[in-house]
Amino acid sequence: MHPITFFTNIIGVVTIVLISIVSILGLICLCHSLNFQLLIKRRRRNYYQANDEQLSYFNGPWLTRITLILVALWWGVGEVLRLTFVNGEGRFISDQTWQANVCKFYIVSNLGFAEPGLFLLLAFLLSAALQNQEVGALNRKWNQRTICAVFMLCSPSLIWEACVVFIGPHIASNDGQTSKVAKYWYSASSVHDGDVACTYPLLSSIFLGTFYTVLTLYVIFVGGQILSLVINKGLRRRIYMLIFATGILLPRAMFLGFSVLPWPGEIVHESLVFVSFLVLMIAAMLGIVILVYFPVAETFEVRNQEHIELQTSHSIAL
Repeated sequence: MHPITFFTNIIGVVTIVLISIVSILGLICLCHSLNFQLLIKRRRRNYYQANDEQLSYFNGPWLTRITLILVALWWGVGEVLRLTFVNGEGRFISDQTWQANVCKFYIVSNLGFAEPGLFLLLAFLLSAALQNQEVGALNRKWNQRTICAVFMLCSPSLIWEACVVFIGPHIASNDGQTSKVAKYWYSASSVHDGDVACTYPLLSSIFLGTFYTVLTLYVIFVGGQILSLVINKGLRRRIYMLIFATGILLPRAMFLGFSVLPWPGEIVHESLVFVSFLVLMIAAMLGIVILVYFPVAETFEVRNQEHIELQTSHSIAL
């Protein structure tokens, strides 16, 4: 086996394993969120109000958390499909035309929607801590407004990426031939040793870097406001980790920008893409664990504490 093929296969397997771990964590959070939402609805039907407000506080943005998990799963599917490991002769996608279309779909779907949507949802979940009950996460319409806002904010990036991969190559072509420099700016794929390797157009990386810069500044601003109100060391540590998670996203865009320099499919190119994927995965994992997993786990702690208090009160009554 050729060393480059062996290297890309290893990267492909490791990527699939890491995405599987993120997906399993997401599915666990999804099941717990749905389970706890059903529990609260049963309590309300039974007119059982003890500690209900406290439980609702933890479970308020449940629909936004579920949407976040679904977007993360969608992102994972795109990351798997763009791998050279699953594309090629005798593999999942063997036709070169289909491989090129998958690369275009990946750019539009992941860079245009999944990545911005994922971290916009995380940013809104973080900012919910600063809002009061009437307009914040405990308000019934907060989830719907937040999800609609995320879709609206993602529409410019979605349109931008679609224009880059579908319209850009036609504008840059001269007599049907695209120049080498133009490929850096618009191309979503390149043929290497008979297989199609997905690439990252430079215009996409620049737009993504701009988005991550604005997002990082917003999270730092919101995180600073929360830190001024929080005394608990554990909560402060979570805020610092969230700021770190968004701060490392800008280097991801830089790695993707540098990936246009080496030949697509070579070891240097695959290494840059893999490192940028690792950065994104770490940021996504930190956000999901802090803003989804921990709140869901804490809801069950509150429920268990309430159950113990009820047992104690019943034993005293007896």
